[in-house]
Amino acid sequence: MDLLRKKIIDMPYTEWKKVGFSKGTLHYMKKNARSDKPFTLNAHVRDRLEMW
Repeated sequence: MDLLRKKIIDMPYTEWKKVGFSKGTLHYMKKNARSDKPFTLNAHVRDRLEMW
């Protein structure tokens, strides 16, 4: 899961936009990734994130 957190934190908005998601989605994902608490991602978001 640490690899996934790092991938989310390092992702620039321009790349995220190319994948087809909004700035708000990225903002909340980064907010959750920076916290030490466990978090979940929707399946379609996780799939696109793994493709990146």
